[in-house]
Amino acid sequence: MKASFKTGVIALAFLILGFQLALFVHKAAVVRIVANHDTPDTVFVYCEERLTDASPPEEVSLRSTPPSGAGPLPLMVPRVAQLSGLNAPASEPFRNSNKEKARRIYEQAPGRRTESFNFDPNTVSQSDLQRLGFSEKQAMSIIAYREKGGRFRRKSDFAKSYVVADSVYRRLEPYIHIPKIDINKADSAAFDTLPGIGGWFAAKMVEYRTQLRGYSNPEQLMEIYRFDAEKYDSLKDLICCSPAEPYPFWTGSLDDIRSHPHIRRYDTAKAIILYRENTPAEEHTVQGLLDAGIISGEQAARLALCNLK
Repeated sequence: MKASFKTGVIALAFLILGFQLALFVHKAAVVRIVANHDTPDTVFVYCEERLTDASPPEEVSLRSTPPSGAGPLPLMVPRVAQLSGLNAPASEPFRNSNKEKARRIYEQAPGRRTESFNFDPNTVSQSDLQRLGFSEKQAMSIIAYREKGGRFRRKSDFAKSYVVADSVYRRLEPYIHIPKIDINKADSAAFDTLPGIGGWFAAKMVEYRTQLRGYSNPEQLMEIYRFDAEKYDSLKDLICCSPAEPYPFWTGSLDDIRSHPHIRRYDTAKAIILYRENTPAEEHTVQGLLDAGIISGEQAARLALCNLK
C-alpha cells in the first residue's frame, strides 16, 4: 500500500512537472512567434558594389568582418525600418512551419507589439496593416473594401471605417499619407475617383488640359462647362498642379494663338499678332491686350491664370 502510494505521488509529481514544462514551452513558443513577427531578425544582402557614403546609417551598416568564404563584404539591412519613418517592404511575418497556427497564436497573444510608419490606406498590404496593429480580420476587411471599389480620399475617410477605433486612428493619423491627384498627369480613370466626378467630367478634364497644353492653375477646372465652384470646393484639397510648359502665346504662330481655348476666333488672333508687331516687348501683356480692346474682360481674367510665353 505504501509503495503504491509513493508511486502515485511520484507519478503525480512528474505529471505536474510535465504540465508546467509544457506551459513553459508553449509560452516560450508564443513569445518566439510574436518576436519573429514584431521584431524580425537581420537579413544579410550581399552586394557586388561597395557601400557609398550616401547610405542612411540607420538603415544600413557594415559588418566588421565578412563570414568565411562569403565573398564581398555584406550589408546588414534591418527587416523593419519603422524607426526611419519609412514604409518598410513587407516581409514574411511567420517563419514557423505551421504558418496558419502561428498566425492564430500571434492574433491571440496579449500585448503584441505594434508599429507606426508612413502608409497609404489605398495601397497598404494586409501584412503591413497587421504590423500597424490591426487584426487579421480587420486588415482583410479594409482590403475587401478596396477590392469592391472603395477608396479613402481623405484621412477622415479612413477614420470612418468601422474597423478603425478612435484610439488607433489618433495613433496612426500622422502616418497616413494619401497622394494628391496631379491634374497635369492624371488620366481619366484617376479623375473619376474624385468626389462628384463621373466619366463625363473626367473626360472633359483631360480634353481641356490638352487644349491648354497643361493646367497652370487648379482653378482652371472651373472653366469647364458645368464645373462650378461648388464642385471645385468639394475636391480642391485632393488635387495638385505640377508645372506645365508655358503656352506659346507671345512667341507662337497665328495658329498657336487661335488654338488657345480663350481665343478661338481668327480675327482676334490676327489682332494679337498685329499688336505684338507694333508694340515693344514689355507691353506684351494680357492687360495690354485688354487696354487695346482686343480681348474682353472675361478673356483677360481667364488668360491671367495661364502661363504664357
